[in-house]
Amino acid sequence: MHFTSEQRLDDGVLEREFTLGEIPGTLWTPGSAPAPLILMAHNNGLPKAEPRLVARARYTAARGYAVATIDAAGCGDRPRSAADEQARADLRRAVQAGEPVDEIFESFIGPLVENAVPEWQTTLDALLELPEIGGPVGYSGGWTALGIRLAVLEPRIAAAGFFAGGYVPRAQREEARQVTIPLLFLLQWDDEGNPRQRALDLFDAFGSKEKTLHANPGGHTGTPWFELEDGCRFLDRHLK
Repeated sequence: MHFTSEQRLDDGVLEREFTLGEIPGTLWTPGSAPAPLILMAHNNGLPKAEPRLVARARYTAARGYAVATIDAAGCGDRPRSAADEQARADLRRAVQAGEPVDEIFESFIGPLVENAVPEWQTTLDALLELPEIGGPVGYSGGWTALGIRLAVLEPRIAAAGFFAGGYVPRAQREEARQVTIPLLFLLQWDDEGNPRQRALDLFDAFGSKEKTLHANPGGHTGTPWFELEDGCRFLDRHLK
């Protein structure tokens, strides 16, 4: 892991950019160490510098956590394949035309998840070698499908917060039954891109004995800010 830049924020959080092979990432660490680690993932081609993600990461780090995110393949400044760009174009066209999109999602999102998991595991290995990070590890992010896969494969992840926005492939909906860690599941009741019943069915499928659903009115990007504070209290219960 090679750190390429750093800045100290007003609240004492240290923000550093890093590269790990071809993987670009950002790490936020609080003044106290060693700190539990939160993996904060995103998808849909968004960069790790997406303002909402950065705001969540900085807030969480100020609460005493190390927070890391990376650009998955095809996200941010990483190269995008012609096939991925065509799939995104097909998806946009189908959504605008009101056509069924499940099969497009399956063929596009499924491989993205499979390819992202090894990169996140490699990143996790490197992060846990840093003296300022002491574990345990949590997951927080809008890429629910990736979080489900990691929660099944990674015993180091002790708790997870999922945003019920975005498509979850059939494989991960089945894997949800194997997820047993504590969960906080956020649902925007009027999310135009995430059918409500599908999200409720996914919540029901999780095998966790402790799982909490928070539902708020509004569209995809309308999650209330107070949910971030509640999310940190959830993490405090399970990671500190």
